[in-house]
Amino acid sequence: MKEAEKISIESKIHIIRHQRVMLDRDLAELYGVKTGALNQSVKRNIERFPDDFMFSLSREEIMNLSQIVTSSINRVRCL
Repeated sequence: MKEAEKISIESKIHIIRHQRVMLDRDLAELYGVKTGALNQSVKRNIERFPDDFMFSLSREEIMNLSQIVTSSINRVRCL
């Protein structure tokens, strides 16, 4: 893996509930599929995944994450 790819992936990892996680949309992008297709595949094959593989974010977690992502985007634009 190239260093730039590693940095790109690492930037999509977030700490939520004291766990390192990736959002479904970022994981779908990494695999080159649509988010809905990724989620559907997981649901169809749920027995292949550990119990804690996937969870839904609360409204508060979404708002907090949105602020972090927006802040990061604004910093990039300012450079």
